[in-house]
Amino acid sequence: QVQLVESGGGLVQPGGSLRLSCAASGIAFSLYIMGWYRQAPGKQRELVATIINGKSTNYADSVKGRFTISRDNAKTTVYLVMNSLKPEDTAVYYCNAKWRVDYWGQGTQVTVSS
Repeated sequence: QVQLVESGGGLVQPGGSLRLSCAASGIAFSLYIMGWYRQAPGKQRELVATIINGKSTNYADSVKGRFTISRDNAKTTVYLVMNSLKPEDTAVYYCNAKWRVDYWGQGTQVTVSS
């Protein structure tokens, strides 16, 4: 059974930081492109960042320079460090594993507000 379990979301003030984690099980983790997506109320889900096994990364323009994605294949976990958070970063953040098929986590809420 495939599971992607996100953690680390919460309420943070503008300018603050959070680290999201996604623990994967039931997949050959190193084969998968791992990514983070987000969905704000009333908006479509959008790509935040992806990382492939060779550690090549890709970021949405809106988060470049502020967010960092990384992975630990030994721990089958992907991380998203979010710095200089803005109110417009408020969304449910979803972990994604992609290789032939897509798997999704249940999402974790990130709220940036004073």
